[in-house]
Amino acid sequence: MYFQLSEIEEELNESYANLNEILENLVEKGVLIRLEKGKYCKANFNEPNVLASFISHGGIIAYWSALHIHNLTDRFPNTIFIKTDYRKRNTSVLGSTIQFVYTKPEKRIGTIQMGYGQNSYVITDKEATLIDCFDQPRYAGDWPDLLRALHQADINSDKMIKYTNAYQNQSLIKRIGYLAELFNKKKLQEFIDFALTQTGKRYILLEPGGPDNGAFDARWKIRLNIDDESIKSIIEAEY
Repeated sequence: MYFQLSEIEEELNESYANLNEILENLVEKGVLIRLEKGKYCKANFNEPNVLASFISHGGIIAYWSALHIHNLTDRFPNTIFIKTDYRKRNTSVLGSTIQFVYTKPEKRIGTIQMGYGQNSYVITDKEATLIDCFDQPRYAGDWPDLLRALHQADINSDKMIKYTNAYQNQSLIKRIGYLAELFNKKKLQEFIDFALTQTGKRYILLEPGGPDNGAFDARWKIRLNIDDESIKSIIEAEY
């Protein structure tokens, strides 16, 4: 379904000087699609998530793309977001824009495999997806989407503690902990208790990038630049 030039030479155990020319000729005839230099797929293969992962050398489907795949948002992203531990220029595959998001290796945590065989790809699980989105909200759609996603998600407290510990981001721990408590997510009580031990002394804004105003919550060390009633209105509203 998809392959790279070097795999053919390894399979045949021989190097061919004109192999690239042969493959490019098949591209011109519409038999193959060239994904990027040295990487191809059959013209009838139409799984962009699989191909995005293939060209990213171990990349992980993440952020807004993962939110949608996990049915945590109804909004379909026009971009496939791939988490990588190296820098790679954005590209497009089968008409879909691929955005590569560089992250530190310790953030490559909480992954599962979707699909089977050549139709499979690696994606962040629900817990890691939400943490990624709170860590980098600009890749998560918008703030209301993220609030609704956290509100409806059935997630595991132990995983949330483990993953957020790896991220070493006190602000995201506080935000998720505050919201989990507001949403009365009883399954996350252990995480909420943990988050309360990570509040520190510095106040942060509840909505990152929002206005610098609102009441101060001394327990969570959060400035509520979006109040609880507004949050409840958002999660109750239809898309």
